[in-house]
Amino acid sequence: MAKLWGGRFSKNTNELVDAFNASIDFDKRLYHEDIRGSIAHAGMLAKCGIIPAEDGEKIIAGLKDILADIEAGNFHFDVALEDIHMNVEARLTERIGSAGARLHTARSRNDQVALDMHMYMKREVAEIAELLLKFEEALLTVAKKHEKTLMPGYTHLQRAQPITFAHHMLAYFNMLQRDFRRLLGVWEGADMMPLGAGAIAGTTFPIDRFMVAEELNFGTVYPNSMDAVSDRDYIIEFLSFASTLMMHMSRLSEEICLWSSTEFGFVELDDAFATGSSMMPQKKNPDISELVRGKTGRVYGHLMAMLTTAKGLPLTYNKDLQEDKEGFFDAIDTVKFTLAVYRDMILTMTVNVDKMAQAVSKDFSNATDLADYLVRKGLPFRQAHEVVGKCVAYAIHQGKFLPEISLEEYKQFSDLFESDLLVALKPERCVEARKSYGGPAFSENEKQFAIGDKVLAVQQAKLEELQSKL
Repeated sequence: MAKLWGGRFSKNTNELVDAFNASIDFDKRLYHEDIRGSIAHAGMLAKCGIIPAEDGEKIIAGLKDILADIEAGNFHFDVALEDIHMNVEARLTERIGSAGARLHTARSRNDQVALDMHMYMKREVAEIAELLLKFEEALLTVAKKHEKTLMPGYTHLQRAQPITFAHHMLAYFNMLQRDFRRLLGVWEGADMMPLGAGAIAGTTFPIDRFMVAEELNFGTVYPNSMDAVSDRDYIIEFLSFASTLMMHMSRLSEEICLWSSTEFGFVELDDAFATGSSMMPQKKNPDISELVRGKTGRVYGHLMAMLTTAKGLPLTYNKDLQEDKEGFFDAIDTVKFTLAVYRDMILTMTVNVDKMAQAVSKDFSNATDLADYLVRKGLPFRQAHEVVGKCVAYAIHQGKFLPEISLEEYKQFSDLFESDLLVALKPERCVEARKSYGGPAFSENEKQFAIGDKVLAVQQAKLEELQSKL
């Protein structure tokens, strides 16, 4: 149904404009924050003597009833009322009469929607932090299980040096630590209370913004009304965090796709996390990893869309800012799905230990260790590099790997080679020898596990702190 904008307009809004202008189809998910913010606002108005105390009580009781109706599925959202704010306010006035019409005193939809988005962001940050923590725990669990599982490490997707599967999992664990840190920054950006800024220039009523901020557990209040209603930095910061996290998850997804292929055969996904083919009965496809890899681009798009929307806007509010929600909501859903499903997928994945061990023993990834062997015998590294390069070329020509070449053959390239070189070439020896901090040595894995446990404990404490402030 078309409507009049107060007394200013003489015509109803065109129905197409109504439909194009409406945001209720997606911003109705803000209902909890909108009602909670309105309850705090009404309480403040009554306490400051701006509305009668009796009206304040009616408003709060009415809002609680509406919240119960929405949660019970007994609330009809009307597109003609545009958004969640007007839907709630209209229903409130319908139920309690003129007292409901007082709720919007000293506020605008501009600062109201900003409040809703800040509160929603904080709630989602806490939920994502919990999911992120659980996935980190899963990675650490898998790493501990495969502390001594050897596998090839790659550069340029070519076998480079022997490592452990634990070391590989710990690399992603470290990436996600940084993502957790970035997520805490998103919370900080959202932990500012915008309500009371009005449409642009505050209000003439004697409101108490700090009272509302305390009621809603905000750490601080926007000191500038124009910035309060136009700021979307916290959304951009979230989308930046989400893009970085999804980039990390996409990299892991690519590796899962490779590792689960017949060509690699390093892992097998549990049947619950794979799909088949409608035509080819033998297929077992890593669809979850492929979807995560694909959805990463969509999250990137939401970041670029938000940056593009914000770049040309004069202060303060412009209708363009309605575009801050759909991409934001979609990015949240994508991140939460990704973290939740990947936790279970990683924990149920079978790691083919023998296949990895076979791979690392049938390649030239121990060549660097052979060069290091010559360096310890006194040969400068650059010369050692050249000697071993010739050994590799010789081995390839002979159809052999480095451990299969005899000492006499090695002597053709350097007199420094001795019988102990075969020990240096063993994959487990190559790994254990790399004891530099952050390296893949078994002993270093143990240290990183201990550090990981401490990191998770700190993150758990931080998560509980955030949850206590919602």
